[in-house]
Amino acid sequence: MPQGGAGQELPFKSTPRLPILLRHRLRSAGLPPSLTDMITRPIEALGDTVSEAFFEPVLRLGVTGLSRAGKTVFITALVHNLTEPGRMQRMRAVQQGLIQGAWLQPQPDMTLPRFDYEAHLASLTGDDPRWPDGTRAVSELRLSFRLAPTGMFGGLTGPRRLHLDIVDYPGEWLLDLGLMGKSYAEWSAEVMDRLPRRPEAGAFRAALEGIDPAKRFDEADAQELARLFTGYLVAARENGWSDCTPGRFLLPGDLAGSPALTFAPLPAAEERRGTLVREMARRFEAYKAQVVRPFFETHFARIDRQVILIDVLEAVHRGPAALEDQRRAMAEVLAAFRPGANGFFSTLLRGKRIEKLLFAATKADHLHHSQHARLTALAEAMLREARDKARFSGAETAAMSIAALRATVEETRAHGGREVETVRGRLIDGRQVAVNAGALPDDPARLLSPAREGAERWLQGDYGVMHFAPPVQSRLPGQGLPHIRLDAAAEFLIGDRLV
Repeated sequence: MPQGGAGQELPFKSTPRLPILLRHRLRSAGLPPSLTDMITRPIEALGDTVSEAFFEPVLRLGVTGLSRAGKTVFITALVHNLTEPGRMQRMRAVQQGLIQGAWLQPQPDMTLPRFDYEAHLASLTGDDPRWPDGTRAVSELRLSFRLAPTGMFGGLTGPRRLHLDIVDYPGEWLLDLGLMGKSYAEWSAEVMDRLPRRPEAGAFRAALEGIDPAKRFDEADAQELARLFTGYLVAARENGWSDCTPGRFLLPGDLAGSPALTFAPLPAAEERRGTLVREMARRFEAYKAQVVRPFFETHFARIDRQVILIDVLEAVHRGPAALEDQRRAMAEVLAAFRPGANGFFSTLLRGKRIEKLLFAATKADHLHHSQHARLTALAEAMLREARDKARFSGAETAAMSIAALRATVEETRAHGGREVETVRGRLIDGRQVAVNAGALPDDPARLLSPAREGAERWLQGDYGVMHFAPPVQSRLPGQGLPHIRLDAAAEFLIGDRLV
């Protein structure tokens, strides 16, 4: 398949002529340029919207998930396999030969960084492959398709064009969407409730013991509490906890040191003017209004299709508390989505709602394929309440187990007089190992029930997780990166727009 570099234009485009003709007529009639612009600009904007809807449709795909779920690898592998679709045979457009070309183009939003696809692909396919750095800010990538005509009038209309805008943003920021419906007191109570169960919070809890929330506000106290609270969040994330809000404390960017990022949860107290708790509450509300809400309105609320990546295996490996923490965090995130079907006029008027949600349990290559159905069932059960709500609102949903880049091969080995199903791969330190991570239960409730009840460990045994490195690639021309069900994920998310 032909593949172009960034900025290469596909050889067809349609531009409405009405605004141009109207502008010429108005100027010929003697209207001043300012008045001419006032009349024609709304018509030009409407023309752009109609042109996009009819001639060059745009589909916005959001890729999100918690830290280390594999967002960067997913986007890189998806784009590479769509431009070299030899391994994407579960996609109808590939089976029917409808994709005539796929090109990377400059993204439409001039204020967003471009997703560094080339650098990430080089990391995964070099002589010494390594996982690329994780997402640290919002980025975007546009992949444009040239599609063979279809339908009754396909021979008259010629090739079609579809722009796929992929929006990547940090999982740490995703969790902040759950803060929008909470007050400072509610958020503080939730955080304070889980601190005793997290050893990473020791230093912050010790500092709270010497603080009276009702004392007069002092900036030095606020900065010290925010520093210790941030340290706790960083350590908690590194140790596998999912709910680590506010997310910008972990990736502050140019907001580092600002009052909007200088607060912390406090024990309940009356929020009287001039007190520490009152100022902390004021900064919490500023964080929601000036950081979270603009992000939601600018990026998140414009998504058409959404994939949510979840590293369920890592949570299972870390135990019942980590699995329940992940389930609760994802349920709060999904409550912030606006699922539903996009109507014709709502699309023209930008009143978009998410049409499709894919819940993808990543790193399926860490398990033998005989375990994949159980991994999918566990992901579905974790998100059932939120998923059913999305389906009821009109959104189409699906869950599956995937590996955007397959890092292992399957083997059957003799052990203790019986055959054991294993996966073999290269560890980060270069060693080759074959492992059996343990069998997930047939019934997800055998994991979710003890997790909800606060069990300290699994009764039926431990589940191991190895951290594999990317494999050394040996690919044929036209074949993308090896994967597990990435083609099925792509078919669900965008397949209907390619045929």
